[in-house]
Amino acid sequence: MANIITFEGLCKYYYVGAETIRAVQSIDLAIDKNEYVAIMGPSGSGKSTMMNVLGCLDTATSGRYILNNQDVSRLGDNQLAEIRNQEIGFVFQTFNLLPRYTALDNVTLPLIYAGLSKEKRTQRGKEVLTRVGLGERMQHKPNELSGGQRQRVALARALVNHPAIILADEPTGNLDSKTSEDILKLFDEIQQQGNTIIIVTHEEEIAKHAHRVIRLKDGRIEADTSNAAMESGNG
Repeated sequence: MANIITFEGLCKYYYVGAETIRAVQSIDLAIDKNEYVAIMGPSGSGKSTMMNVLGCLDTATSGRYILNNQDVSRLGDNQLAEIRNQEIGFVFQTFNLLPRYTALDNVTLPLIYAGLSKEKRTQRGKEVLTRVGLGERMQHKPNELSGGQRQRVALARALVNHPAIILADEPTGNLDSKTSEDILKLFDEIQQQGNTIIIVTHEEEIAKHAHRVIRLKDGRIEADTSNAAMESGNG
């Protein structure tokens, strides 16, 4: 199986006055295409920084980041924005939907930047909304949808550009347990259809859905385990 993500000695430091904050330190990591990975760790462990670097929202201080055979470690802002739009679909805890736009308009927004015609944007938007079970809700605005439906819109928007990777930050943090299960089932289906999924979470229940769990502590990988191995160890 080919790696879709490789970190080689990756470090991310922040400089606050005379102080150096080592948010992520010398991380080596390989994630295969179509893997389902959870990144866990307490507050301050470096998981948000790691997610920002993974998502090309931030660049490493040193080390290399190879994404889909391209070294993105040293790219400029415009190139990173292009890669984000082509390779990565983001799902956030707060949904990040535009309140005045319909579900369909929210979903097709990334396609405007990709330069697709209105006809193609609409067709693709309808496809992904149907895929996440919102075929009947395309013309509804966010305030006319439940929390779970809003997260489905966010997930459809993440999928609309055919990204290789779905990067989700606490995607069920604002949802009740029943709705969370529904959303996680949707992630399972999306992974089975070929996407690589990376979820950043502090909840063990959420991490159980992933096939692999990477635990961070003080900016380093403390443990990297397969869920299958963990389950057989418990059995």
